[in-house]
Amino acid sequence: MSLVLGIETSCDETGAGLVADGVLLGDGLASSADEHARFGGVVPEVAARAHVSAVVPMVRRAVANAGVSLSDVDAVAVTAGPGLSPALHVGVAAAKAYATALDVPLHGVHHLAGHAAVDVLEHGPLPERCVCLIVSGGHTSLLSLGDLARDPVVHLGDTVDDAAGEAFDKVARVLGLPYPGGPAISKAALDGDPHAVAFPRPMTGPRDAPFGFSFAGLKTAVARHVEAAQDAGSAVAVPDVAASFQQAVVDVLVRKAVRACREQGADTLLMVGGVAANKALRTGMEEACTGAGIALRVPAPRLCTDNGAMIAALGDLLVRAGVPATGLASTAVPTVELTGALVPVRDTERSVSERVSVPR
Repeated sequence: MSLVLGIETSCDETGAGLVADGVLLGDGLASSADEHARFGGVVPEVAARAHVSAVVPMVRRAVANAGVSLSDVDAVAVTAGPGLSPALHVGVAAAKAYATALDVPLHGVHHLAGHAAVDVLEHGPLPERCVCLIVSGGHTSLLSLGDLARDPVVHLGDTVDDAAGEAFDKVARVLGLPYPGGPAISKAALDGDPHAVAFPRPMTGPRDAPFGFSFAGLKTAVARHVEAAQDAGSAVAVPDVAASFQQAVVDVLVRKAVRACREQGADTLLMVGGVAANKALRTGMEEACTGAGIALRVPAPRLCTDNGAMIAALGDLLVRAGVPATGLASTAVPTVELTGALVPVRDTERSVSERVSVPR
């Protein structure tokens, strides 16, 4: 049995987790969201400073919760991308330090693959093939997954502009609700009518990419509705607008996810990412999957948002599959595409020479 330490610092959560043989033994999580709230969004430098302060305490907390010693760790996994560059570099540097001090392998892993892997901690091994809906602050994608540790990830469709979580944040700002927007809109929507405003369901027409997403236009539709009400001297019915916007997002996600399962011949849908914690989305997806005969797997809400357990879970899968570690050559790659569990190691010398020009 191998004990894997996972470290996550891609955005504004500092997470550490310890996993062995698919079991979460302990974790620690700190958030700097309150520090970003006054800016209406995450400030990379502020996030990085918060990670510097929190990463060691969160690792210690995970170790204490697991009832083990740091010397018991057999491998380290860290989010190497995608994410905010200053934030990623803190986590990668910390992971290299731990791997070096403990003399254990280091795996630089993909953040989104970690979101998929975390469900294993609750519901056991994934099926041989399933459709995965990743819906988070920066990403909305439909994927075909096989063996998460070994097989390439097949993209069925991705967002062409704003991701669902990003749209929640921007609409919250339009409505005068606090950051982060997801929980704020979900709370406001409880008192609203989801059918009060007929917002569009983007990219659901016959000529649109069947599994592609676009939420920028929906965000604009909300902004125009609010502006029209204000220009007319009317009060904006925030609960109704929030509920109607939320329902539009849910309808799009549910429709495309179920269609993807049918067309791929998949009987399991895995839904992960921060927006997967949204109660309306979980309810709508569960009802649609039940009606379509599709098994729905969704992690507990606390494991949907960024955390160290998901990175440790992915590292655990890689270790058990015997996948070679990326090692100390691992680097932060903020815009890396999701093609598999590992973030490919870059040729450091070449990448530096490409970026730096020396005056002559």
